[in-house]
Amino acid sequence: MTSSQVCRIAAVQMVSGPDVAANLAEADQLIGQAAAAGARLVVLPEYFPLITPDETAKVRIRERDSEGPIQAFLKDAARRHRVWLVGGSCPLVADAPDKVRNTSMVFDDSGRRVARYDKVHLFGFQKGGERYDEAATIEAGDDVVTFEGPCGSVGLSICYDLRFPELFRAMGEVDLIVLPAAFTYTTGRAHWEVLLRARAIENQCYVLASAQGGVHPGGRRTWGDSLIVDPWGEVVARLPEGPGVVVADLDPARIAEVRASLPALKHRKIS
Repeated sequence: MTSSQVCRIAAVQMVSGPDVAANLAEADQLIGQAAAAGARLVVLPEYFPLITPDETAKVRIRERDSEGPIQAFLKDAARRHRVWLVGGSCPLVADAPDKVRNTSMVFDDSGRRVARYDKVHLFGFQKGGERYDEAATIEAGDDVVTFEGPCGSVGLSICYDLRFPELFRAMGEVDLIVLPAAFTYTTGRAHWEVLLRARAIENQCYVLASAQGGVHPGGRRTWGDSLIVDPWGEVVARLPEGPGVVVADLDPARIAEVRASLPALKHRKIS
């Protein structure tokens, strides 16, 4: 960990719609709320710039790496609000001409980009009339990504990645896992909290999940319930539904206490 000091972290919850400019304006206002509450690291949800029933819309607004209005917004917001900002996810150009990379980018408090993570696991689900197939419009990433920030070592993941514990093991001993998400209401009600708490317990670190949460203009309903979980698996802050900010303190002493009393990470036999 880069610091022994308590570090305030924040998850932004949104109910994004089809208007990119309106979504960015709301994100900016919520980042400002988090900064005013003392947060040093702020995480936006998956698809914060756009959620619409038209799955090809994200292909039309995709940006080249380090270019475009969404990335410019993230850079500017981090600098203006003086926070480290994890840009949930936004669509970047993929190798396939008709697809995007679902990408989370991290900017420090000067607006410098310090990390990029492309979602590795692509969601597929069908139950009754509810169906999702991310692979139809998204190209999967390959890399495990961590970075050193004001709250120590941070591992990046997005939404469906939550179901694959091997990704988080591959991060090593991080202090914080962040998971921007747009979990469906069906799967969120069944599995969201238990999976987040499991990842925190397994990796003996804090987990911050920033979610889309509510009924979107196109009719889709996301689960929400943005959470911050401590290394013992206790939920320390949450927002069930609707736009808002969840704030909690990441305490390095809490991580050290849990890892000292139950040194499970040192007891691993299979890597």
